[in-house]
Amino acid sequence: MPRNAPLPVDPIAEAKRQWIAHGWEDSAGGMTLVTSVMRAHQLLLARIDATLKPFGLSFARYEMLRLLAFTRQGRMPMASAIARLQVHPTSVTNTVDRLVRDELAEREPHPVDGRAAMLVITDAGRDLVERATAALNTNVFESPGLDADETAEVVRLIARLRKGAGDFTDPRPQPEPL
Repeated sequence: MPRNAPLPVDPIAEAKRQWIAHGWEDSAGGMTLVTSVMRAHQLLLARIDATLKPFGLSFARYEMLRLLAFTRQGRMPMASAIARLQVHPTSVTNTVDRLVRDELAEREPHPVDGRAAMLVITDAGRDLVERATAALNTNVFESPGLDADETAEVVRLIARLRKGAGDFTDPRPQPEPL
């Protein structure tokens, strides 16, 4: 249930105090980091959900449409979508099923692999994702709650955390042209 007023005390700071009081000082910083990131995720997702609700989109459906709209021809193999979105294949399948049901995307046979499917954004899907992107840009992304330097620093730190967890590697340098 959403709150209308801020809490008088930061519950995460209180949790850290309790962690230390219970002898878990070595873990207190990590617990505070994890809990803070999770809470920030909840706050940002609430803003995103509120912005996407008038468009009848969840963030998962929005991401899939945006991914398809970014491609040159508005299509990509299902396996590529799964890899890029970094979610379980069942989640992608369910998201695509709903997009197809709402005529925002279509499935087509893969031109080479008869077992695979191509995902294709429809004109209605492209129109909807463009309008939803404009709303997200205005209501969330242009003012995420930090200034530009702070935003860049948080992104840099989280990228270090993600890379350290094996989420991605640095791209290999391209060979010099012959």
